[in-house]
Amino acid sequence: MVPVKNEAFTHGEYLEYSVYYDSYITGKVTAGVAIAEVKFESQEVNGRQTYHLVGTGKTKGAFSLFFKVNDRFESFLDRELLIPWKFIRHTKEGDYAYDDEVKFNQFTGTYSSTRKNRAMPKGTQDLISSLYVARTYDMSNAQPGDDFPITFLLDDSIYVSVIRYMGKEDVNLELGTFRCIKFQPLVVTGNIFSQPYPMDIWITDDKNHIPLLIKSAVIIGSVKLELTEYKGLANPLTSMIAPPETEQRRKRKDQ
Repeated sequence: MVPVKNEAFTHGEYLEYSVYYDSYITGKVTAGVAIAEVKFESQEVNGRQTYHLVGTGKTKGAFSLFFKVNDRFESFLDRELLIPWKFIRHTKEGDYAYDDEVKFNQFTGTYSSTRKNRAMPKGTQDLISSLYVARTYDMSNAQPGDDFPITFLLDDSIYVSVIRYMGKEDVNLELGTFRCIKFQPLVVTGNIFSQPYPMDIWITDDKNHIPLLIKSAVIIGSVKLELTEYKGLANPLTSMIAPPETEQRRKRKDQ
């Protein structure tokens, strides 16, 4: 295993998202909030310095009355090799609850979870680390249709996912207008996803590669995550084309 160059994120990065559900039945409904952060402290696992990655998701408001979500995921990612050594999951979604702790032995190609001990490909990522590692990919010469594979472990199953590069687009959010790179991750079809590429992801076209907007099609309607707050970035946000509009300017446009 060789060191992996990382200029995309660093200790102290904090990203907060509003989660929306939208359908022709309900219209746009604020469903919750999701937070992704790289903790300030560097923790040692298996004698290696790591990034402590934490992702949380919670429903709020009226949405919690009929489907409450309270999820927390943690990953301890090797700072030099960008491979995980430990993954912790606490999931509570409606009546469903699932807890797990996975310890990776990347040098032998094995892992031990709460329920299993199995072999795995060396360099396998977990659900959270895969999102951060994907941000470090060099896409400067990518062409629409190019695929970036990534292998990850989830619920004692190994998945080989593909992130398909779709090109560049400008995205206008409450935070401002950004120059972005668009992707579509390959996911398994089934009861939730009705097509192999139902999700669109826009990341900043700069060294940070921050996920700005995520849209996911489900059986009825869609779910959207939109970045609403950020701090502790590793690099200047040079992809911002225009700052957010002030309330006064919005009122003038609406008149």
